[in-house]
Amino acid sequence: MKILFDLLPILLFFVAFKVAGIYVATGVAILATAALIGWTWLKTRKVDPMQWVSLGLIVVFGGATIWLQDETFIKWKPTILYWLFAIVFLVSNQFMNKNLVRSMMGHQVELPAAMWSRLNTLWILFFSVMGCLNLAVAYNFDTDTWVSFKLFGGMGLMLLFVLAQGLYMAKHLPKEGTH
Repeated sequence: MKILFDLLPILLFFVAFKVAGIYVATGVAILATAALIGWTWLKTRKVDPMQWVSLGLIVVFGGATIWLQDETFIKWKPTILYWLFAIVFLVSNQFMNKNLVRSMMGHQVELPAAMWSRLNTLWILFFSVMGCLNLAVAYNFDTDTWVSFKLFGGMGLMLLFVLAQGLYMAKHLPKEGTH
């Protein structure tokens, strides 16, 4: 479900952009994100806080894009979201003594504390770099390239990162029968 939440608005944004341009695509992304949150709320009576943040960002930055007819705002939205993720992972670890990667995956995988710390740091770095990469593409390429990067580059890099993380974790898992 989480993957659907992340991917569907981006897919709809991409299709709408190809058919009708950036402003219609931005409206579609706002509506798709709001609809998914509404559907999630109706189904589970619970919405992840970062999904609310994502909705808030798309409404604010997407709304500014449509209202001011300036695509710069929508191009900043992924960067702000990535950097917020990085900050949340950092702050929760440094000031609240809570490793979010471990909180999300610790019930499925048993790893040493140092491994969880490294994984948390890798996520902070990944989100930080993704925010910078989004800006690099947004400011150095045309909008069509940025939209394609948002779907294929952003999601592709996320998939590669998650796969690399899985391989990294797999080689550090205790061997069967050793505990």
